Amino acid sequence: MHILIVRTSSLGDLVHMLPAISDIGSHIPDARIDWIVEESFAEIPTWHPAVNTVIKVAHRRWRKAWWSASVRQERKELRARLSSTKYDVVLDMQALLKSAWLVRQARGVRHGLDWASAREPLASLFYDVRHKVEFWQPAVTRQRLLAGLTFGYVPSGKPNFGLQRFTSRSAAATEENGFFSGSSSDYAIIMPNASREDKLWPEEDWHAVFTCLRQAGCKLRLLAGNDEKARRAAKLASGIDGAEVVPRMNLTSTAQLLAGSRLMVGLDSGLTHLSAALGRPTIGIYGASTPIRTPLVGDSYTAGLGDRGSPPSREAVLAAVDQALAS
Repeated sequence: MHILIVRTSSLGDLVHMLPAISDIGSHIPDARIDWIVEESFAEIPTWHPAVNTVIKVAHRRWRKAWWSASVRQERKELRARLSSTKYDVVLDMQALLKSAWLVRQARGVRHGLDWASAREPLASLFYDVRHKVEFWQPAVTRQRLLAGLTFGYVPSGKPNFGLQRFTSRSAAATEENGFFSGSSSDYAIIMPNASREDKLWPEEDWHAVFTCLRQAGCKLRLLAGNDEKARRAAKLASGIDGAEVVPRMNLTSTAQLLAGSRLMVGLDSGLTHLSAALGRPTIGIYGASTPIRTPLVGDSYTAGLGDRGSPPSREAVLAAVDQALAS
C-alpha cells in the first residue's frame, strides 16, 4: 500500500506524529510511506524506519516571495511530483488549509479530520473521507486515532516513536564536530529559550535549577538556536561552573546529544518533547500553553508543570528535578 502522509510542521508536532507512523507500519506490513514535511524539519521523518521517502516543501520560505520566479518554479516542480504518483491513501494529519492545499495536488483517496475535529474546519472540505477525533485529547492520541480510523485498526499499547537509531546506541553522546562526549551521568540538557517571550521563565529560577543539577554532579549543556537565543543562554550560563552553551547543530546531532543526557529541563518546545520521546527523564515548563493538549510523552520520567498563564513555581520544578535525578 502506497501512502502519502501530509504533516509539514512544527518540530513538536512532527515528534507527536511518530507513534502513528509506527502504528501504520505495524498494522500494514507492506506499507510504503511517503511524508511531506517543511524543509527545515526534513530530518525528522528520516529517523523513522517505516518512512520510505521524504518530500520537502518550503511554505515558510515561499510565503516571503510567493510570486517570485524561483518560488513559482519550486511550486510547479512539487505539483508535478505529487501528481506523478498514484497513492492508495493520502492522509492529512495537520488539518490546515495549507496542508489541504498539498492534499489536493496529490492523487489518491484523501483522508482527514471532519469539520468538528479540524483546527481549520474549512480544510475538511478538501477530503474524500472525513474522520471524527475529539479535539480535547492529547496530540499523540489524536494522531494515532486518526491513523487507526483511516486504515481500519484500533491503536493500542504505549506509543512507539521509532527512534531506535538513537535509543539503541550506547549511553555515550556524540557530536559531529567533537563538541562534547561523555557518559549519560555527566550532563543535563537545559532548554531555556522559546519562540515567544511569554513562554520564558525567570533567570533566578533557572539559576536555582542549575545549582541543584550541579550539586548532583551534572554538567549543564544549554541549547540556544539563533543569535538572540544564544546570547540569552550565554547570559544564563555566565559564571556557572560546568555550564556551556551548545553551538547550533542540525536536528540529528541535537537528538544524539539529547539521547545521551541524564535528564532535560526545558520550556515547552519541540526539543523538550523530543527529549521525552527519546526516553530521557524530562521536565517541561509551561507558561503560555497547556500540558493537557501537548503533554510530554515517553518511556522515562516526565513532568509537565504549569499551564497557560500560570507558569510553575521554582519549588515545583526543583521537586521534579529531584524525582528525575532519582529515576
